[in-house]
Amino acid sequence: MAAVLSILQHSTCPENVSFHFLSVHLDPEIISLIKSTFPYLNFKMYQFDPDRVRGKISKSIRQALDQPLNYARIYMSDILPKNVKRVIYLDSDIIVVDDIAKLWKVHLGGKVLAAPEYCHANFTNYFTDTFWSDVNLARTFEGRRPCYFNTGVMVVDIDAWRKGGFTQKVEEWMVVQKNKRIYHLGSLPPVLLVFAGDIKAVDHRWNQHGLGGDNLEGRCRGLHPGPISLLHWSGKGKPWLRLDSRRPCTVDYLWAPYDLYRSSRVALEE
Repeated sequence: MAAVLSILQHSTCPENVSFHFLSVHLDPEIISLIKSTFPYLNFKMYQFDPDRVRGKISKSIRQALDQPLNYARIYMSDILPKNVKRVIYLDSDIIVVDDIAKLWKVHLGGKVLAAPEYCHANFTNYFTDTFWSDVNLARTFEGRRPCYFNTGVMVVDIDAWRKGGFTQKVEEWMVVQKNKRIYHLGSLPPVLLVFAGDIKAVDHRWNQHGLGGDNLEGRCRGLHPGPISLLHWSGKGKPWLRLDSRRPCTVDYLWAPYDLYRSSRVALEE
């Protein structure tokens, strides 16, 4: 709800924005809540069947990363209607502080997806020694200059994804992971294996990620230098939990104004 509010507030033409929500449960109460909070919102809710990934998920370093819904982004081309040709995929722990239309207008240049790339990050750390020591596996990135990118913010050509059979390609790496343990982080690495080094790079301002800290302790982190269009609480710490526990990080106060639940609770407490 906070993410939706932030997008609408910063859109020049909010009436042009359509939302496609992916959920494990089609909860009538949630749908009713969205409609009552945003009466004119153009949206559809889609159910993601956890059985799609049953038996394919490998245990990662954090239990939350093993939830089936984390893998729903891989199946967008199957879930969304055929008339949906292109989407901006967003995780729910984000706040947009710029006009989302600017990100929508990114020219993909024939690539399947666009996202901010982080080539200064040590890419080898995202995969195990088992992966890098296997000549056949390590050869995966031949002809590419792979860089890390965060899958929580992506512009995706859904049509090209469908035609290229990329869901199956990601799934194939999930099968390898089951047998050989080639990475530690949930749904991110198999997407990197397919796309890293072959995406359209987007300005870093569109994913100020890592605000939730690391994946194990969720320690507070500050903002990276430079302009910001999107704030992303990736990592273990989530702003709504830290604010509710009265132990917020400084960056969590940037999320608080968009928290419709918290504002109503504060009003009741006062």
